[in-house]
Amino acid sequence: MTKKRDRLEVIFDILSIIRDRNNSIKPTPLLRYSNLSSQRFQEYYAELTEKGFVREVEDRKGKKTVSLTDKGFRYLERYKVIVGLIDEFSL
Repeated sequence: MTKKRDRLEVIFDILSIIRDRNNSIKPTPLLRYSNLSSQRFQEYYAELTEKGFVREVEDRKGKKTVSLTDKGFRYLERYKVIVGLIDEFSL
């Protein structure tokens, strides 16, 4: 049986999806790849936008894409360090 992802893992997953798609993805595919309900996704997305981890960019045609900010990239780096420490000490 698989365990549920905790909040930090979900945030890491969402940010990783954006990074892995050349730092640009439309909101709907991001929702699908995140494997969250639309309501849950909207909660996380609003928080990440509000706290400055991601930003929406609108092109000339009005299409929105999501990209990481510097803060989002720093989160990804530091998350790996934290997970490494947890694994190292078997916590």
